[in-house]
Amino acid sequence: MKIQIEEIKFDEHGLVPIVVQDANTLQVLTLAYMNAESLKRTIETNETWFWSRSRSSLWQKGETSGHTQRVMDILVDCDSDALTVLVKPNGPGCHTGEQSCFHNTIQAAGDSPEKIAREEPDLGAVLNNLYVLVESRNRDRPEGSYTTYLFEQGLDKILKKVGEESSETIIAAKNADRAVLASETSDLFYHLIVLMVERGLTLQEIADELVSRGKKRDAQ
Repeated sequence: MKIQIEEIKFDEHGLVPIVVQDANTLQVLTLAYMNAESLKRTIETNETWFWSRSRSSLWQKGETSGHTQRVMDILVDCDSDALTVLVKPNGPGCHTGEQSCFHNTIQAAGDSPEKIAREEPDLGAVLNNLYVLVESRNRDRPEGSYTTYLFEQGLDKILKKVGEESSETIIAAKNADRAVLASETSDLFYHLIVLMVERGLTLQEIADELVSRGKKRDAQ
């Protein structure tokens, strides 16, 4: 369902809370606020703009640090009073240099560090969530979505992007920066999943093929 800016329910201060997530990993990067103007600029520029409650002014993520966030999709909750912005981050999401602003934990009395240790994300679950999201973008075609743009451009455009991201991953692998390689590999995963959805190929089919190959190798 497509929602217009006029339908967003801003609060009494003219603001709406924004959850910013990495479009590839779905990691929550930050919680911020937008007013109508910053939301409009975000849509127009495809980069995140927010409203600073402390400074009472608009600000663009990465304006001074260079750590911009390219908008891939904007999702509206069921009450139209909160948004999720899926982005491709160009660097850390937090001003401290951490990937996410949510990098601290609460340690309750009696809890050991081992008990509250953060679990490593499961790649299979992450890819499955991403596949489901891409499927929904293909089905609903929300306006302003990069994924919608790819599907509307068709197979040749999607194949071109897979080729470009493959080349960028190869280039990143020749350098020593693991973060850049992780970013480019994630981009490649995303565009491969778009291709899979476009061609009707499921993650289960890929899993079955890999398992089958493993059995053949074991039998040799």
